[in-house]
Amino acid sequence: MKPIKMLAAASLLMSAMLASAAAPDAAQVKAAHDLLASMQAEKMLRTTAGMSKYPSPAQRELMMAKLDKLPNETIYSRLALPVARLLSTGTALEMTQYYQSSYGQKVLAQTYNGPPRLYPADPTPSAKEKAELKKPAFVKANQEFKAAEQAIHHEAFLLIAEINKAK
Repeated sequence: MKPIKMLAAASLLMSAMLASAAAPDAAQVKAAHDLLASMQAEKMLRTTAGMSKYPSPAQRELMMAKLDKLPNETIYSRLALPVARLLSTGTALEMTQYYQSSYGQKVLAQTYNGPPRLYPADPTPSAKEKAELKKPAFVKANQEFKAAEQAIHHEAFLLIAEINKAK
């Protein structure tokens, strides 16, 4: 294959990949919305806002007051599209099941209500929970989720910036 044809084929492939990543379908957005609800994204947003730097304590309090007034559904709806671009539908569905499980609820409680830590420490799973955590579908979804986690937190930060700019 000539280099020009190879370059054209590669660019077509990349544009197709970017188009699919840029325009998630309704099922993917719904799955992302459900994931955000199950992982209590409103608490993630408050945590991110609390870790952000503000020029004064009064501005921090003002931002927290804005977040308190914002309905959880609004947070899920506004973050659903960016998160859908980052995660596949299968991953979002699998992680939603995880966060709705008893072990996932323990992880969330420790994440949002536990003491500050240098390194995250998940609670000890039971034998049944260990078996669930070793399922191939969950392992694959968890890897994809962990890879996108920093980008999800970045999207939360961008939403906080939007909310902060709104009057």
